[in-house]
Amino acid sequence: MDEVLRELRAVGPFFTVAYGKEPPGAGFRPVGELYGEGLGAYVGEVGRRIGSGSGRVAASTAQFGIVSRLWSLALGCAVLSGRVPDLRPAGLWWRLPGAGSLELWLPEPAELPGETPERALADSVLGHLAVLDTALRERFGVSPRVLRGNAASGLVGAVRVLTDRVPGEAAALLAAGLLADGGPLEGTGTYLHEPGLGVAFLRRSCCLYYKVPGGGLCGDCVLRTK
Repeated sequence: MDEVLRELRAVGPFFTVAYGKEPPGAGFRPVGELYGEGLGAYVGEVGRRIGSGSGRVAASTAQFGIVSRLWSLALGCAVLSGRVPDLRPAGLWWRLPGAGSLELWLPEPAELPGETPERALADSVLGHLAVLDTALRERFGVSPRVLRGNAASGLVGAVRVLTDRVPGEAAALLAAGLLADGGPLEGTGTYLHEPGLGVAFLRRSCCLYYKVPGGGLCGDCVLRTK
């Protein structure tokens, strides 16, 4: 996976992940630890930064940031190479810098095969989220509907960036399979894809960001139609 991860860096910072035997600095910890003892402190820090306090809004925002990074990496690799990296928690490390978003490190980047590219993407990203989302529901009471909607919205966000910067419709078509009836994100929203024009998405839930001081409604928010 090394070559495609190097190539993916050119797409943008959200598509960049450190990898290799040595971490790119001090402070990286296993993701499994973050989702255990470290979860309260992490959500609390997200809440402090956005001014919401430590609760459902901060927990949803934290999950949305993580899922957006995961989709960017997984979908980007799939589009560039047809291969999906294994991003499940056991092989991934993290740190939160004093400013900026979550940083990730893959000590041993490996491909996660699947029956189809969509299946491999679901196993890699949604398999990861199954661990995080369970912890967020139990500790912060975040609705599964909100968390699944965040997963779908983060996927479409990655599609938009990739469609803008990588020629072709591969990202949009992969997302269509994940969001379609029978797909793992079925029912999370309405997805439209026009070749050459891009994608549109209206989710059927809200990420709660409108409750952040100075926040508002996201472009794909269900509340825009209320």
